[in-house]
Amino acid sequence: MDTLDDLFRRLEQLNEIGAALSHERNLDRLLERILLAAKQITHADGGTLYRMTEDGRHLRFEIVRTDSLAIAFGGSSGQPLSSKFPDLPLYTESGEPNNSMVAAYSALNLQTVNIADAYTAEGFDFSGTRAFDARTGYRSQSFLTVPMKNHENEVIGVLQLINAQDPVSGEVRAFSYADQRLAESLASQAAIALTNRQLISQLEELFESFIQLINTAIDENPPTPAATASGCRS
Repeated sequence: MDTLDDLFRRLEQLNEIGAALSHERNLDRLLERILLAAKQITHADGGTLYRMTEDGRHLRFEIVRTDSLAIAFGGSSGQPLSSKFPDLPLYTESGEPNNSMVAAYSALNLQTVNIADAYTAEGFDFSGTRAFDARTGYRSQSFLTVPMKNHENEVIGVLQLINAQDPVSGEVRAFSYADQRLAESLASQAAIALTNRQLISQLEELFESFIQLINTAIDENPPTPAATASGCRS
């Protein structure tokens, strides 16, 4: 059960995290900080951060962490994701929404999904989760999946947290209502920070391209000696 002191402490953490995210300039570090912060304030053992692909039809794995298994991919881990984690399709081959996958469902329906136990949950396909557990000996239980919506209410990614742990006993438990609200608030702040970072990067690239264009124009059309002399007399 969430105590009042614990809630106040986690609210303070949320404020500190929001301020830190707004100052992070490196995109990979920003994505990593978002997931690590979400894990921290919800006491989650594992988590994944997905980003929407440019075509809006897939979710791309960006950061994966599971503390108890020492699993770390993406971000500062130095372990690439592309070969191990293929993009998650938002639509089936027939064009229907891929609502059987919980992360896809969350993105498509702009809804948070809080599942107490993936092994007893109905309506979602957790066969991949069961296969992972069979390979690793892990027990994926509680899931909290939150869409990351920017200031225009567009989904730009999904934050998925796995196996909330009791901070005292360490036992796996369901994600509480407080966990969910904190994660939703963080996802909203993170989406805005991520959108701002992308906009700034695009502006920086545009500025660099403009400078290169000017330099190319100067190289191709250098000033004539007459024009230079005229400029000196003026």
